Amino acid sequence: MTDFKALLLTLSRHNVDFIVVGGAAAIAHGSARLAEDLDIVYDRSPENLVRLVMALAGIKPFYRDAPRRMPFRLSVVWRFLRWRVTHDRELNYGLQTSLGAIDLLGEIPGGGDYLGLKTNAIPLEVFETRCLCLSLTQLIRAKRAAGRPKDLEALAELEAIAEENDQ
Repeated sequence: MTDFKALLLTLSRHNVDFIVVGGAAAIAHGSARLAEDLDIVYDRSPENLVRLVMALAGIKPFYRDAPRRMPFRLSVVWRFLRWRVTHDRELNYGLQTSLGAIDLLGEIPGGGDYLGLKTNAIPLEVFETRCLCLSLTQLIRAKRAAGRPKDLEALAELEAIAEENDQ
């Protein structure tokens, strides 16, 4: 089970620049759906990558989809992340940690990267932690653009929440 509060506090304590997206963002806006992992879009600046790697170091991360639970070694991961971000390679990483699952997303469909999303992201209390979160409008756009069955299923509820908020 993912400890959303502890993951968010860990990122916040290390001053990581990120935006909560996905199921946790939906819950923050009033969704009744469950989220299995914390999805964040991270700032890809070198300084933030250092903070992100340092935040994760203390919670025993490993790559979820790698064979034999490949360990997350700080020096290797830092060089790897830096190279991939610099060369616009794969920017998304699914990790399992001692606090649960977290997806690190360099960008999302229908929204873009951290800098593109930050302009319209809103500060919210998410799992008792104040952080930036996709606005409801951004979240709906991202879910629609992702087009996965679980995202499309969530749209009706999110659109109802948006309509209720407009009244």
